[in-house]
Amino acid sequence: MTWTWIYRILTYRTIISMTKTLVVLGGPTAVGKTPFGIGLATHLRTEIISADSRQIFREMRIGTGVPSREELEAVRHHFIQTVSLKESYNASRYENEVLHLLEDLFGRYDQVLMVGGSGLYISAVCEGIDDLPSPDPELRAELLHRYENEGLDSLTGALKQVDPVSHERIDLKNHLRVLKALEVSLQTGKPYSEFLSSRAKERPFRILRIALDMEREKLYSRINARVDRMMEDGLLEEVKRLQPYKHCNAMKSVGYRELLEHLDGKIPLEEAVDRIRRNTRKFARKQLTWFRKNDRYRWFSPDQPGEAIRWIEEKLHLQDR
Repeated sequence: MTWTWIYRILTYRTIISMTKTLVVLGGPTAVGKTPFGIGLATHLRTEIISADSRQIFREMRIGTGVPSREELEAVRHHFIQTVSLKESYNASRYENEVLHLLEDLFGRYDQVLMVGGSGLYISAVCEGIDDLPSPDPELRAELLHRYENEGLDSLTGALKQVDPVSHERIDLKNHLRVLKALEVSLQTGKPYSEFLSSRAKERPFRILRIALDMEREKLYSRINARVDRMMEDGLLEEVKRLQPYKHCNAMKSVGYRELLEHLDGKIPLEEAVDRIRRNTRKFARKQLTWFRKNDRYRWFSPDQPGEAIRWIEEKLHLQDR
């Protein structure tokens, strides 16, 4: 076979793959992404890839807002309760697993829907993330011990010395972000910031992005009601059952860490629930900030499914011309 024919075959495969589209549905917690996504997936006659970094853990159901059995049966979902919280899971692993799944799904569907509020996971699939070294358990344990005994200021000071760029860019109040940046810098002898390129990876499919939002007070009211419903559904009992795993990173999620503080005797239950409401509202604001930084999202209200469908179909039609 000549190089000319090889080139033609590769070009043909690229054209075929670029007729496939990943439709992304993002937005803050409690805004109504699940029913909206099921409606979209039903219309597109496709399946849903969950982009929720906590719903992926099989032991955590109530506090993560896993879709109901009826919702899961309405449309096939992927990456819902598929990993144990005892496992190490991150956006890089998610990126690889989703891209592998998409190879299969795009063999059966022209469009696939991704739904979730974990911006980093969505970004990993759409733009890619940089390959970071595997963690050094001894170094991580040493840094955690330092954090617990000397406080966060000790770590941020060390980070400023080894990687002033990351010290300026990351949220210095988030000890996990500081730990990660310092760990990579010390482990490799290279600033963490140098691992983070700004160039997006090319994907062999098209991407359409939409997101949901609503009037702020209405969203906060929905969040408060959702927390109350979780407590009624047995969230406290779920956290009690998971107490042996409280050291796992997943258990630092909103809803779990507050109730763990209550079970440790640090705060009364009423205060713990109030903190869950407050921290969930804060988390929703962070999600909105994340999605609004990307101007490729087209925003809709949860009561505009028809408008969203028309916009998607218009974009698909224009891209196919």
